Amino acid sequence: MEDKELNLVDHLDELRKRLIISVGAFLIFFVIGFIYVKDIYSWLVRDLDVKLIVLGPSDIIWVYFMLATVIAIAGTIPILALQIWLFVKPALKPVERKISLAYIPALFMLFLAGLSFGYFVIFPTVLNFLVELSGDMLVTNFTAEKYFKFIMNMTLPFGVLFELPVVTMFLTSLGIINPYVLQKIRKYAYFILIVVAIIISPPDFMSDVLVTIPLLFLYEISINLSKVVYKRKLKKQAEWEDEFDDEDEDTSEVS
Repeated sequence: MEDKELNLVDHLDELRKRLIISVGAFLIFFVIGFIYVKDIYSWLVRDLDVKLIVLGPSDIIWVYFMLATVIAIAGTIPILALQIWLFVKPALKPVERKISLAYIPALFMLFLAGLSFGYFVIFPTVLNFLVELSGDMLVTNFTAEKYFKFIMNMTLPFGVLFELPVVTMFLTSLGIINPYVLQKIRKYAYFILIVVAIIISPPDFMSDVLVTIPLLFLYEISINLSKVVYKRKLKKQAEWEDEFDDEDEDTSEVS
């Protein structure tokens, strides 16, 4: 009983250590983002024909904090993934350790790819559609708060959701899921993704469709990648079983 309690305490200490490192990394990247926030702001509004307005001094601080937070999240992802890997490493087999470690850079790259897709493809398409919808009836002005909230809604969810294929491959390699399960729950997954798309996109049908299609496409990519990993895993297992059988035969012949 005492051994179990000591083991639990060790695990909690290790978890606390990993959390402290992750939070520390987030704060460091947040400070870096805050230092360069003016450059980031200038780059994000470079194509705007109008100047953004603020309705109060607090809006300026809000914009600074929001931009710095996005930089901090992007920078912390690989470090957080590494800390999670280090925490679960003792419970993994040597092969699983190598496989899971290889996914960490992919998580970061896909997060950036998702942000880029949202910013360069979805964001301008939806923004232009909504602006043109008003035509000459209305004068279009953007507050800094609403403009950057809109950017976040169009980019951050894609940054997270673009990691779905890597997460699926990782869980498949560990044997937690397989492509046949993903195919079985496809209709439920589609429903959840459609709900997510409606929540994160502006309240119009065109925006919902533009956001939904990439998400469904990502799910199908995840299934196909899961199949590749699953087949490789089965092949390796078959090879190991053959080697084990050969060793047993050699042992029986010697005896």
